[in-house]
Amino acid sequence: MFRISSILQKKKTLHYLFPAFFLTVLICMACNGITPSGKLKTESHPLSLQFAQGNISKEDSTRIHDAVQAWYDSAFRGNPLNGGMLVALHGHILFEAYHGTGHIPGIDTITAETSTHIASVTKTFTAMAILKLAQEKKVDINASLSTYFPNFNYPGVTIKTLLSHRSGLPNYLYFMDKLGWDKKKFMTNQDVYNWLVAKKQQIPGIGIPDKHFAYCNTNYALLALLIEKISGMSYPEFMKTYLFRPLGMLNSFVYTLADSSRANLSYDWRGRVIPLNDLDLVYGDKNIYSTCRDLLKWDNALRSGLIFSDSTLQEAYTPYSHEHPGIHNYGLGWRMNVYPDSSKLIFHNGWWHGNNASFIRMIPEGATIILTGNKYNRSIYHAKQLTPLFNSTMKVDTEEEQPSGEKTEGANGKAE
Repeated sequence: MFRISSILQKKKTLHYLFPAFFLTVLICMACNGITPSGKLKTESHPLSLQFAQGNISKEDSTRIHDAVQAWYDSAFRGNPLNGGMLVALHGHILFEAYHGTGHIPGIDTITAETSTHIASVTKTFTAMAILKLAQEKKVDINASLSTYFPNFNYPGVTIKTLLSHRSGLPNYLYFMDKLGWDKKKFMTNQDVYNWLVAKKQQIPGIGIPDKHFAYCNTNYALLALLIEKISGMSYPEFMKTYLFRPLGMLNSFVYTLADSSRANLSYDWRGRVIPLNDLDLVYGDKNIYSTCRDLLKWDNALRSGLIFSDSTLQEAYTPYSHEHPGIHNYGLGWRMNVYPDSSKLIFHNGWWHGNNASFIRMIPEGATIILTGNKYNRSIYHAKQLTPLFNSTMKVDTEEEQPSGEKTEGANGKAE
């Protein structure tokens, strides 16, 4: 099944209600910061957030739609997308397409409401939650993780080095296996932490903090634990309470075993199902399910100025790794291309099992490009070829995104 629609909203705006709590303070503490029960509390005065802004000419709308349509038809000609794609300008959806079924083969047609595992795009949520806590003085990102977890025996590993993938920590995807993790058991974030602390002398590949960039899912598994420590809530409940529900992201959730009935399976590029494994309950680095439209709401919330201060966003979008020349870099939870004229392309890709996603944000231009899918398709990562539609001086980045440590074919289930 296949659907394509073009939507242009010139005067109509969409509004989503936000608790004033979240728009002004992500963590609003009662008195000294925590209620007697240890839980966070919200205020009840809602604010509305304008979604689509400004007018787009009919000519520009048609030009962009037709160009994206041509790219879509070419990119997915030989291997159709099993998922969704959305392109928006200033919040106006100019192209939207869905194709395939949630199960292969199946009759559950993928629609705008079909939630898909967005893999490492999850890291953008984890990072911004930490930065909001820092903005509200609940967390110091320059502090060592041991400030919050006193028995964490890795000197020099700060919150910022976790956010920027400069901690030097090894990837739990590999060291847990090498040290004998029982693959019949589901691993948790706490298991990752416990093994890091208890088995430090046995863990191979521990690096020097802040020496170089090394993309590592362990960093974000630990950041999810920090969110839980500060908030007194589980990571899934925190994201639901302070992000998904307030932002109107009604089809987004953090996967737990309780979600097995509503979470679609994933498939390799040949269409073979990839079952869950022992790594599938670790979150923060992955495990958010979402939709193209919900991710557009996330993009709009980041742009709104009502949640994050300019200084917080600048910190998130600053490149922190300069060991190697070139345009590729990483901020705090965001990949980026930094061009010679200092312009930036802010994005994050994702790959877990057969799920892959691309979330591309052209901030000055107001453009957003989003793709999700649950059958591995490398063409999803080629969507950056569309960026010249919105900035003709931006060089097309043809380097293909790949998961850390994995080969290009990669249907064996590692996170990007």
